[in-house]
Order: sequence, then C-alpha cells, then structure tokens
Amino acid sequence: MTFHAAVFIATSLDGFIARPDGSIDWLTDPAEKPGDTGYQEFMAVIDTVVLGRKTYETVLGFDFWPYEGKQVEVLSSTLSAEADERIIVHRTLDGLVQTLNDRGAKRVYADGGGVIQTFLRAGLLNELTITTVPVLIGSGIPLFGELDRDIHLTHNATRTLNGGFTQSDYTVRLH
Repeated sequence: MTFHAAVFIATSLDGFIARPDGSIDWLTDPAEKPGDTGYQEFMAVIDTVVLGRKTYETVLGFDFWPYEGKQVEVLSSTLSAEADERIIVHRTLDGLVQTLNDRGAKRVYADGGGVIQTFLRAGLLNELTITTVPVLIGSGIPLFGELDRDIHLTHNATRTLNGGFTQSDYTVRLH
C-alpha cells in the first residue's frame, strides 16, 4: 500500500454518524457551532476521496460539490458505473486499492460508515480524527461495527471546540 488513508468524521456522543434513515440533521443544525474543526487544513492535503454509496448520495443533496479538485472514488455494489462523471465507481475493495496504487494516490480521505469499517477491517486506515457532537440520538448508523480482531490506536491529541464539541486524533497501530 503506497497511500495514507485518513478519516475525518463527526459522531453523536452515543457513537452514531447518522440517524437510521441516514439523516445528519443533528450535525448540520446544532444550536451552537463548533468553530474551526481543522477540516479545511485536512482537505488541503487530500488528493483522493473514497465514499460509500450512501455517503455519496447524501453529498448529492448538498448545494455544492464539496470535492472539487479531488479524485472521488465510490465503493458500491449497486451504483451505476455511469452515475456521475465526477466519480469512479468500484465494485470491490481490491479493485479500488489497485486503482489507488496505480494512480499513485498519496493521501486518501475515507468517508462513510461502510467504507470506514471496510478500511479498518482490511488494515488500510492510518489515522482517525473524530469530532464528538454533544448530542444523544439514541439509534442510528454506528461509526464502528463488528471487528474480527482488536484494532489498537495511539491517542495523539484531544481538543475542546466551541459548543461542547470535542475532537480527538488517533494513529492506527498497524500490526
């Protein structure tokens, strides 16, 4: 693997990245905003974004395309390969990884619950930045799913942001 894969994501305090229906209203409409989360600096060094289908479809609902100037890959077994000229659809993780290596991807942003869980299980993630939103939503799509082994992390830093948001950075310890 020649690329460095990173996660930059927000969760509710109870560990969900979205409601059961995929809604992220609890994240986009908080009473108080967190302020600068470092997302712009993170994205400035990213050359490739890997999304799952559900995250890609969520992004389509935004008023703008947030990945301008980035190579965007979507890992999906159901999305049409011709869905969008801005993306390349991959059916398998092996095919995606081969493309990333062939293209010389350096810094990859893995986004979406399924993609993050798949990358973690495959040993492809190098770092995690998790912003915790001070809200309990009770149920939803978890950031982390079942694993076949423990994944050890090194805690690098935790920051307190505005509005009670916290953000922690971890390095994935690859064995």
